[in-house]
Amino acid sequence: MDLFSRSWTALRAAVGELSGQDWERPSGCTGWLVRDLVCHLVIDAQDVLITLVTPADAEPTVDSVTYWKLVEPPTGEDPLDALIPRLAAAYGDPELLRFHFDDVGAAAGRAAELADPAARVSTQDVVLTAGDYLSAYVMEWTLHHLDLIAHLPSAAGPPAETVAAARASLEKIAGAAFPASFSDTDALLVGTGRRVATDAEKAALGELAARIPLVLG
Repeated sequence: MDLFSRSWTALRAAVGELSGQDWERPSGCTGWLVRDLVCHLVIDAQDVLITLVTPADAEPTVDSVTYWKLVEPPTGEDPLDALIPRLAAAYGDPELLRFHFDDVGAAAGRAAELADPAARVSTQDVVLTAGDYLSAYVMEWTLHHLDLIAHLPSAAGPPAETVAAARASLEKIAGAAFPASFSDTDALLVGTGRRVATDAEKAALGELAARIPLVLG
């Protein structure tokens, strides 16, 4: 839960530092501008709030790793994916989007700090502990932080410890470790298809090269 707070605080700070032109730059999410990604993060924050107040009596069915499923790469045809740019554009002034994100994001952060890690919650037809749910979101925040700064070279990246934790989770999902020659950031970018592996990286990946990208959903 500490890593959740660190990754979310860092991501919120990065959004807070966006300048006027930054909002119109491409993000690391194909087809989305930075403003579209931030709009998606508003929905993510709402999901955190909703899930933490949706208790479950059943035994957990997933944990922080098995919460993630491998899905097909996005095609742009998913209704929600297509809705996001329209929602983001509807804000008009990016400052309104920043304010909404900061408002909902702060609430999600407070809710996470107040949550009982052992409490069971339900989301997307699965049950898991609040602690595992928040741990799973370290992956979400870290990857989207990398997406946010993909074309903002001067922007601060996610905390090293949360990048390392996300890499460890991705390796568990993959059932294999990325080569030691890969930095944690490169493992995440290449492993999730956010960057194409170089020939040298493909050789180092070995059999794992044929199994990436690992698209999480």
